[in-house]
Amino acid sequence: MLSLHPARQRARTGRPARIGLAIAGGGPIGGMYELGALRALDEAIDGLDLTRLDGYVGVSSGAFLAAGLANRIDTAQMCRIFITGDSTDVQFRPETFLRPAIFEYLRRAVRLPRLAAQWWQELLFSRNEARWSDLLMHFGALVPTGLFDNRRVELFLQDVFSRRGRSNDFRELDTQLCVVAVDLDSGEAVKFGTPGWDEVPISVAVQASAALPGLYPPVEIGGRHFVDGALRRTMHASVLLDRGVDLMIGLNPLVPFTHDESGRPVSHDRSLAAGGLPAVLSQTFRTLLQSRMQVGLARYAQQYPDTDQLIFEPNAGDAELFFTNAFSFSARQRICEIAWRNTMADLRRRADELAPVLEANGLALRMEVVNDEARTLLDGLAPPPRDNDATARLRRALDDVDRRLEPRRPAARGANARRRAP
Repeated sequence: MLSLHPARQRARTGRPARIGLAIAGGGPIGGMYELGALRALDEAIDGLDLTRLDGYVGVSSGAFLAAGLANRIDTAQMCRIFITGDSTDVQFRPETFLRPAIFEYLRRAVRLPRLAAQWWQELLFSRNEARWSDLLMHFGALVPTGLFDNRRVELFLQDVFSRRGRSNDFRELDTQLCVVAVDLDSGEAVKFGTPGWDEVPISVAVQASAALPGLYPPVEIGGRHFVDGALRRTMHASVLLDRGVDLMIGLNPLVPFTHDESGRPVSHDRSLAAGGLPAVLSQTFRTLLQSRMQVGLARYAQQYPDTDQLIFEPNAGDAELFFTNAFSFSARQRICEIAWRNTMADLRRRADELAPVLEANGLALRMEVVNDEARTLLDGLAPPPRDNDATARLRRALDDVDRRLEPRRPAARGANARRRAP
């Protein structure tokens, strides 16, 4: 589902359009949906180089993708890492992200004797004040703040961003990257990568942004504890809009499920309530995130009239996507393929409306790709390059030189205004 908000006025001065990318969160499955959508955009839009944009903002699982793109890991490489598993650079193991937080469990468990002694003391000497109903609150401190250990996640990212010419330092990137997390004790949204917060390693910032309460423990940085950035806003697209981008592309993988878009009642067996608490909580969470985002987008259209906005989301009636475990990695190829097909279908269906918006930003649709309904996600993947660290650094350096020489060449017009990286 594509939401298109064309600029009401465009102030162009002959310079290339500034393009920004905002990627929301959604757990592992949400991240895989966003990867599929990004791969479709990469293949379908001529002139769009997702590794050479003017700004990125990532939240939760979207922060993984944003940080990768800002480090010039393109969508083909990401598909090899997370989908086909034939990357010669990064070896992804799902169990890295799902290791039990043993240390967190033990740290909480050692407090049991002291809390038990305090409880019995209150029960014996303050009978009229103590209530058995207070038991849960009293022993709540024993419940771990997260099921899984996110320290391994940070180490994985630290390794990826420290090799082959990439960087784990916001200040060393060629572009602006913002990773958003929320301070647990104040509720404040903190934008890592902006002045004052750019000394934090990118891997740690992503770890903090993806610390979904209950799934991963809060991440301590500078004496403060941070959790998932989606607690405040869904995409935090205003970070890009405040920087004056001409085109903002947004991805949100979580939308509420709709059985029947006509609004007619459904039977009890088909109701989401029949799916129990997980289905009810999922629908509630999705509804809150999307409604909050829609309010923001409506405001942005008024507040930033000179910015084109393209927001890609799943279809509301996609039951396969809704009923897939949001924290499972086993379905990642299937979900990525669904996102790829959905995004291609959106581009095909809205091609006439998109054409003038893309053209105004030096882009165009590759209609031979968009109209090829037999094409699949994997068809556009070339064999992985047999690079080692030295050749990867050389390739990156040559690409930088080529990029710097490009403005001296005769300027291309329209869809060829931006050169695609090899």
